[in-house]
Amino acid sequence: MYDIVIIGGGPAGLTAAIYARRSNKSVMILERGAFGGQMTFSPKIENYPGFESISGNELADKMVEQALSLGADVELENVLNITDNGDKKIITTEDNTYEAKSVIIACGAKHRRLKIENEEKFIGDGISFCAVCDGAFYTDKTVALIGGGNSALQEAVLLSDVCKKVYIVQNLAFLTGEDRLQEILKSKDNVEIICSSVVHQIPDGEELKSIVIQNTDDSSLRTLNIDGVFVAIGLEPENSAFSNVCNLDSVGYIDASETCHTGTNGIFVAGDCRSKCVRQISTAISDGATAAISACRFIDGY
Repeated sequence: MYDIVIIGGGPAGLTAAIYARRSNKSVMILERGAFGGQMTFSPKIENYPGFESISGNELADKMVEQALSLGADVELENVLNITDNGDKKIITTEDNTYEAKSVIIACGAKHRRLKIENEEKFIGDGISFCAVCDGAFYTDKTVALIGGGNSALQEAVLLSDVCKKVYIVQNLAFLTGEDRLQEILKSKDNVEIICSSVVHQIPDGEELKSIVIQNTDDSSLRTLNIDGVFVAIGLEPENSAFSNVCNLDSVGYIDASETCHTGTNGIFVAGDCRSKCVRQISTAISDGATAAISACRFIDGY
């Protein structure tokens, strides 16, 4: 039996492992994909304290190395469910079953994809999901922002301050973000709003140089010559497997207290999979530290 099983090997889960091991708790991290989570899609990170510039992969490697050097165990496994047996939690994966005194869910949330050909090829190399993280790399360049909700328009405002040109491509006939954000964007000469359109094609090649959009009313096509694409069509939490031990909000994120407690004794949550206002690496590691301290206190009985 482990003291703590952590589900997810992104910044929240890795930070939780570091804190738990420093408190001399046995730790298993179960990650179904690549360690590092969403940050591995960023070629450069320039807003993480302590590093003027670092790639997402390099930062992820440093976090993994630190957790491993402290004695955390890791396995690449997909968790199917958690069973709460009071003092013992049963974590079932596709291949194994683990027992723990406490569980920290840190499985993150994935960005919704356009689901078209060549998208995966250019993620991190022309396609980004975070203007805060990557917008500065497109200073004086032309970009397309896909989406029309609040998050998308906030990203577009940031991009419009540094980019030469910003196309906003929205699938609906109107933007759905706040009026205030719409007014700001409509007042900018370097912003063009294109509604009733979807991304039809990302041409193949060594670099991303253009996208083809299609009008949803008349099916006409238009090519946008661009240097990069920012996709802001929402996030998808994948928490349904844990709904028996956690309360999920209306869109599937895990509700938790300030201590990252889910409401089920011994089960905590950290990072992008929980209900929160800001999803950044810095807020994920904050959650990871809080969840680990809370889990250790639970195990120690105070």
